[in-house]
Amino acid sequence: MRLSNKIAVITGAGSGMGRSMAEVFVREGARVVCADRSGKEEEVASSLGDAAVAVHADVANNMDVQRMINMAVERWGRLDVLCNNAGFGGPMVPLHEQTEETYDNIQAVNLKGVFLGMKYGIIAMLRTGGGSIVNTASAVGLVGWKHHSVYGAAKGGVIQLTRCAALDYAAQSIRVNAICPGTTWTGLVKASIANPIPPVDARPPVPVPMNRWGLARELADAALFLASDESSYITGVALPVDGGYVAG
Repeated sequence: MRLSNKIAVITGAGSGMGRSMAEVFVREGARVVCADRSGKEEEVASSLGDAAVAVHADVANNMDVQRMINMAVERWGRLDVLCNNAGFGGPMVPLHEQTEETYDNIQAVNLKGVFLGMKYGIIAMLRTGGGSIVNTASAVGLVGWKHHSVYGAAKGGVIQLTRCAALDYAAQSIRVNAICPGTTWTGLVKASIANPIPPVDARPPVPVPMNRWGLARELADAALFLASDESSYITGVALPVDGGYVAG
């Protein structure tokens, strides 16, 4: 029970990595606010029983984020763990083909959403003596990736938010880290809708040293480590969970 009696908020909990995080966290003893804007958050929370509650929230909306954090505090008295996981990739095209609308939408969810979650999550954690924040960035925030300029800029921003905030609050027992997924078999991959588990012959679209797709559960396990006291002396880290893509 690595998160015994911990109170967590997970964004993007309606599917993919967020859903896996919610399932793993509850299994490890946490009580979880499952936040999402898809409508699937209710189904996920219901499947997890009394240890979970759903809240409909758009992470780019200030009031929604405050309500999401307040849900944890009002229901269970505090916030110990915040996973800013909600995000989306947008179209994979060269930079000059990206639209201003696409840019604004990607930055709003992937970067502003993390800023808002951290802002109000940190306020709650300061009241109760600390906590752990785990942001979902991306391998694309660490290295270049063709046709991902706008998304990469947002995820690079998440990594810098993580590093700087880690320094801001290190002396106040708030740890801030990020996981950086590589090619992960979730709903963002169209083929995963029909095949929840990647077929044996499925290969990522870019060279990955481990030569396979990552699984949502593997990202959730990395988030669990950074959320738990097992990583109590770790802050400011951007951890690649990418089958060796960044190292290669």
